[in-house]
Amino acid sequence: MKITRKRVAIVGCGLVGATTAFSLETQGVCDEIMMIDINAERAVGEMRDLKDSIEYLGRNVKVTTGTYADCGDMDIIVITAGAPPKPGQSRLDTLEVGAKICESIVTPIMESGFNGIFIVISNPVDILAHYVQKISGLPKNQVIGTGTAIDSARLKNLIGQLVNVDPRSVHGYSMGEHGDSQMVPWSTVTIAGKPFYDVIADNKELVGDVNLDELVEKTAREGWEIYNRKGTTYYGIATACAGIIKAILNDENRIIPVSTLLEGEYGEKDVYAGVPTILNCTGASDVLEIHMTPHELARFKESVAVIREHTKKIMDV
Repeated sequence: MKITRKRVAIVGCGLVGATTAFSLETQGVCDEIMMIDINAERAVGEMRDLKDSIEYLGRNVKVTTGTYADCGDMDIIVITAGAPPKPGQSRLDTLEVGAKICESIVTPIMESGFNGIFIVISNPVDILAHYVQKISGLPKNQVIGTGTAIDSARLKNLIGQLVNVDPRSVHGYSMGEHGDSQMVPWSTVTIAGKPFYDVIADNKELVGDVNLDELVEKTAREGWEIYNRKGTTYYGIATACAGIIKAILNDENRIIPVSTLLEGEYGEKDVYAGVPTILNCTGASDVLEIHMTPHELARFKESVAVIREHTKKIMDV
């Protein structure tokens, strides 16, 4: 009899990494969590703090610290380490520094014999996920960026507030760049199966005049609204990452808009972008191609063009 354990390593023990670990632990998503940080004492501190919460949780999750050399038997490695944007910068402005950090992480991890799945949170996530896939040599399904998973959650929150429903009853995606150029294919957005366009038309007294472009802008800016008030974001993205990990480890075939390599889908190739993706034990199993209007597809391609333009700065695409 062979008993396998679900193992996740988190590289970067800042607020995002530590909160991702806490979310995994409190939800009982995996059996083991290994914390890794360039500041080894920080990793130890987070590990000890996390262990203190196990007594009051539903199950015992083993929490340890380690190094890149210990990653060979990990199932999933989450990369959160990166360079946060300075005031006035966008996520794209941190690209060159982020790429160097990713290379310093991925190269020794691959030398450990790792053949699992990378999940990249570090920004600009679409480009860095592509870079990790290139330098790791892993197939595309094994390197995933969190992409527009968090943006889609923010979109659903905004729509839920607008029409006074639970955001989990809203179905739709933000797609493209996890950044300012992201777009929403409004023709596919529904509330409990009812097209959002119809909801707006049937509830003028409730929603008034809805500016869809403004909703997209609010979705894209929500992270900055949080950043400007508390200095960073971590609860939302950490929980989104935990949801991605759960879908993979539990072989759920759940569809989440993550950043994955496009190979002809939506008419795009050789670029990572946020698109609805089927997640299971193989990682990013397949891309769901939703039908967009010509205008929506044009907006999506504009966003992808932004990603591709900046990707060229660190690799040939």
